[in-house]
Amino acid sequence: MIISSRLKRIIAIITLFGAATFLTAQETESPDSEPSFDFGLGIDLGAVSFQEDGESVAYQRLVLKPDFSYGKLGLGLWIPLHFRFTDSGGEIREEDWVLDDDENVLEKYLPIFSYVRYGQKGDDFYAKLGSIEDGTLGNGFIMGGYANTQFLPDTRIIGLSLDVDGGLFGFPYVGLETFVGNLALADVIGARIYARPLAGTSLPLLPELQLGTTFAADRIPDAQYDFISGEPDMVQMFGVDLRQPILDKPTVSLAAFGDLVFQDEAYGGMVGAGGRLIRYILYGAQLRFLGENFVPVYFDGQYDLYREEKYAVYNGDIDIPAYAGWYGSLGFSFLQDTVVFLTSVEGGFGEPDQDIEYPQVNASLSIGEGLLPGIYFDLSYNKRYIKGLDDFSRPENTVLGADLNYKTGNALITLGYTLRHNPLSAAAGEDPWITTATLTTSVDFSF
Repeated sequence: MIISSRLKRIIAIITLFGAATFLTAQETESPDSEPSFDFGLGIDLGAVSFQEDGESVAYQRLVLKPDFSYGKLGLGLWIPLHFRFTDSGGEIREEDWVLDDDENVLEKYLPIFSYVRYGQKGDDFYAKLGSIEDGTLGNGFIMGGYANTQFLPDTRIIGLSLDVDGGLFGFPYVGLETFVGNLALADVIGARIYARPLAGTSLPLLPELQLGTTFAADRIPDAQYDFISGEPDMVQMFGVDLRQPILDKPTVSLAAFGDLVFQDEAYGGMVGAGGRLIRYILYGAQLRFLGENFVPVYFDGQYDLYREEKYAVYNGDIDIPAYAGWYGSLGFSFLQDTVVFLTSVEGGFGEPDQDIEYPQVNASLSIGEGLLPGIYFDLSYNKRYIKGLDDFSRPENTVLGADLNYKTGNALITLGYTLRHNPLSAAAGEDPWITTATLTTSVDFSF
């Protein structure tokens, strides 16, 4: 069997990189030092399908995933090689590495960085670059749980979340949250500045009061796919918010919050509360007051799939009357977050006039490593425009996701599956069902 010279060169480069990172790990400092340097090398072997010219094409996959950490700092790389064997020899998927004339250099090569992170959300300093599934600003009424991972594995998007609290410098009166969904294009962007005006007082509760203002925009609404309705203008919005912790005990926590947001000529607001009960139960509730053509949580987890529908409301092509809405969430977390279940439901009071007013359900279940021998998994479910119980048996307006993992020793077998319904494809007369299935074998070398 003949393998092309280009394929040989790429395999050689990946092999040399893996050898170099392996040898580098042997020279790291002693694990007793503080902070310590840790290194891991994962290798994925499996098969994956890509959409090419409207058809699903299967490739073999080899991915090197070196992972470095030093204290709170972590770096992960994702170096892929997709190839397939044909009658004429070996063929690589050049789209992974070769830059087309109309492609952005950053968009092509930034995805090599799986992530770069420092700290955790809520720390005085937090930064994460890479695939992000929980992009949130403030109370989340403008941007809540935004994910730039909707087009994996075909397209990897690298974003940035960066938070700095004044407490880092001994000045807890101010703070900043920022977010960029795609560093290569800077399409979805946002920032929140907040203040704790009473941080220096000894009053009960009030020193933790936050007053904030948020700006968010989508500079290129059709960045992920062409809009059927034509070329859109930039989407932008801003809002003011407050957050007041009320209880912060080991057994119970409670915070009250509120937002007022302006989207072009539309406006909306909400008041709510949420927290944790008996350490294990997570809860939240909101009352929403939504003006004409206002979309709550405009940048949510499925935003990239519904950009054109939301833009049609924002732009006034679809008229939605003012209405009062509600939102509720409930879940639980056990065994130090080894078992986490979260569900939320939202909708409007009264009889809906448009699809977007009908209830929406989000649910997720995560079983972490260590609970079941060698097995752990993540499941997710999103259902929009629920007009009756029968809709739960229909796949329309549904996004399903699953990652099933089996680990034995240093080897990990992962089955990934996503199913999503694309209403825009249906409107264009194309197949609306997008299914992605992957089966990979990873070997982890940690030092």
